[in-house]
Amino acid sequence: MAGRGKLIAVIGDEDTCTGFLLGGIGELNKNRKPNFLVVEKDTSITEIEETFKSFLARNDIGIILINQFIAEMIRHAIDGHMESIPAVLEIPSKEHPYDASKDSILRRAKGMFCAEDFR
Repeated sequence: MAGRGKLIAVIGDEDTCTGFLLGGIGELNKNRKPNFLVVEKDTSITEIEETFKSFLARNDIGIILINQFIAEMIRHAIDGHMESIPAVLEIPSKEHPYDASKDSILRRAKGMFCAEDFR
């Protein structure tokens, strides 16, 4: 990996993954594993969680983007991730708007600062 940047991984609905793939983020690693998972109605929570954990374990991934409604399904796994890399960012989908109160990273960041820090 010397001289190469890290990848962005996506766990999302079909529209989200398609948009990012059209933007050029699609890659296969040396084991032919993709850096994205399209979550459909019949995708099991176990498969989503296993994919998330496999993305965490890959040293070629720097950011994991996940639709917030999917993140809610595996909230315990996301809350358990304490490392800064890969960063886990929750994003909205076409069907589900972003809710900042559910974002575990934002909640952690708010806990690091108090109102006096911004005066």
